[in-house]
Amino acid sequence: MTTQTAIHKPPSRFSQYWTLTKPRVTQLAVFCAVIGMFLATDGFPGWQTLVAGTVGIWLLAAAAFAVNCLVEAEVDARMARTARRATASGELSQSQTITFSVALGGLGMYILYTLVNPLTMWLTFVTFVGYAFIYTLLLKPNTSQNIVIGGLSGAMPPALGWAAVANEVPMEAWLLVLIIFMWTPPHFWVLAMYRREDYARSGLPMLPITHGMKFTGLQVWLYTIGLAATTLLPFAVGMSGLIYLAAAVPLNAIFLRHAWRVHRNYSDMAARKTFTWSIVYLSLLFAALLVDHYFRF
Repeated sequence: MTTQTAIHKPPSRFSQYWTLTKPRVTQLAVFCAVIGMFLATDGFPGWQTLVAGTVGIWLLAAAAFAVNCLVEAEVDARMARTARRATASGELSQSQTITFSVALGGLGMYILYTLVNPLTMWLTFVTFVGYAFIYTLLLKPNTSQNIVIGGLSGAMPPALGWAAVANEVPMEAWLLVLIIFMWTPPHFWVLAMYRREDYARSGLPMLPITHGMKFTGLQVWLYTIGLAATTLLPFAVGMSGLIYLAAAVPLNAIFLRHAWRVHRNYSDMAARKTFTWSIVYLSLLFAALLVDHYFRF
């Protein structure tokens, strides 16, 4: 009797390139940008702006993540969750990755400049530089506050979407940026907490490694309190109404409960649940802003 051993096929070249774009992270960023587009107008943004803006922002975000994978290839190779990336394993060369990033970024800039507006292109390009180079090259390997200081580049999508429709970035758009800016530290720090062994091997100065788990748990709790307060600002300034408030309060209550458990009774399971909830939380919060915008009472 013959026993056949399953042969695992290596990922396709398309799959290798696709992974470099960090699709799940990119999708959340683009989702927030699209919400920004709808909040910038009382009507419909228009198909050209909506489609071209979404594609252009996605392309530049994907290009930034590809650069991030290239710069952190050696770091990724030391971490279990990232060791299979084609840049970490050497299956994609530096020249291939650079060509891929330049192609995506160049196409994205062209689409935004010609089909949307120059302001959106330049803001998105600055965001690309902020994440791909300032955060990845300078901040992430050199300071435990990398997530906080570099968080602005990751928080920009709503402003980019707003600029695509309105050709300006008013105070309301910056409030959305502020929400994501405050959301970023607890979101990433709980990931670093339950992935602490990975990060210790990587050599990156993440907060749980440099300051310990107890201190990081306290920071998660404090930033979540700050986040909850920040999310009430759209209602306080009249940008949103009761529908948004009715969603934001329970969403924040759940996030605060998760963060309190991480702070007071840490377990890897609690941190994993908090990380998962943080993604659901941000998606539902921005969806509530959209619903409130069109059905406010």
